[in-house]
Amino acid sequence: SEKEKEIFQALCRWCHHNGDGPEAKEVMSAVRLPLMTLSEMLNVVRPSGLLSPDDLLDAIQTRSESRDMDLNYRGVVVPEENIATMKHGAVVVKGEMKSTLLDGDTQNYDLDHGFSRHPIEEDGRATGIQVRLGQSFIINHIRLLLWDKDSRSYSYYIEVSMDELDWVRVVDHSKSLCRSWQHLYFPARVCRFIRVVGTHNTVNKVFHLVALECMYTHQPFTLEKGLLVPRENVATVQGCASVIEGVSRSRNALLNGDTSHYDWDSGYTCHQLGSGAIVIQLAQPYMLSSMRLLLWDCDERSYSYYVELSTDQQHWVRVVDCTKVACRSWQTLTFDRQPASFIRIVGTQNTANEVFHCVHFECPAQVDMVVKEGRPGPDQLKPECSSQNSNSQSLMSQKPSMSPPI
Repeated sequence: SEKEKEIFQALCRWCHHNGDGPEAKEVMSAVRLPLMTLSEMLNVVRPSGLLSPDDLLDAIQTRSESRDMDLNYRGVVVPEENIATMKHGAVVVKGEMKSTLLDGDTQNYDLDHGFSRHPIEEDGRATGIQVRLGQSFIINHIRLLLWDKDSRSYSYYIEVSMDELDWVRVVDHSKSLCRSWQHLYFPARVCRFIRVVGTHNTVNKVFHLVALECMYTHQPFTLEKGLLVPRENVATVQGCASVIEGVSRSRNALLNGDTSHYDWDSGYTCHQLGSGAIVIQLAQPYMLSSMRLLLWDCDERSYSYYVELSTDQQHWVRVVDCTKVACRSWQTLTFDRQPASFIRIVGTQNTANEVFHCVHFECPAQVDMVVKEGRPGPDQLKPECSSQNSNSQSLMSQKPSMSPPI
């Protein structure tokens, strides 16, 4: 590249000024010869005499045999700052309704405006929504906001490139259902172009993207099979998780983190035994190996249940089977690590009635919070939990309808 040629010429001037001793060899080792064109190597580097013929031949071989994205490109690092902004020279070069993607507004969008889009092709080969960065940056973290004003989900993948010809896929959620904010991590890459290609929308044939941010982060992260292995609980409303099946007075009571305020009438999510389940959708697929439940425990009843995981709501893997066990209160569950964006909890028995009730769910299990495993969570029964009003019309004593009680 022209930049590498300039670096080489600057180092040449240094060598001519300081002599061509051992220091010169060390200085010249900073040149990334494979980034230079064949013409530059033959007509600029070779006449200088500062590099051996073997070094030149090795560089020529590397350049000719390597794909472009495997070359050791130079890139700028701006840690912990979004560089997909107009301030940093980024521009949307492909996609429909380009103007709002990088404007930083993640609040004002609706059915008609505030997003970029592209039609979804059957073979997934669409050009997608493409951003050209202001210069070559090193990035390892991308955040997307998928349009989320209803319950739809999207599938997509992300590729990066230096020359718009050789693309490397850094995120592949083309077979998973995702929604709302996506927090994506991958091994650091130098890139100039980023493209997001939607492969599925559960409502129509268009991919809608409200915002794209990218940066280099020093925050540690762990990946397995390209998916994030989370440390913090990702089954939260703040993390864009939601309860998509199950009956509750409050839609996301299961995920609000409240493990103290529940009684006969509220604070839990339930489903009728033998019908349906409690299903949580995470914002994106994660690699999970643990979770924690709080089963309703205001009396001495016990429950049996099983848990399944999926990334697409079609193929489910059973990771927990407590169908033959009498379970009470807190349940910390571990299993072989699995990809999941959906968790399905299916109650199979309740010693008190025909409904399965769960107060709290988290994944992965936050083991730094000590709980009394398999026993009532509170040290003392709450007054309202000590006896059941015989006239109560709550879901605890009635079979729940398929819509939350008012």
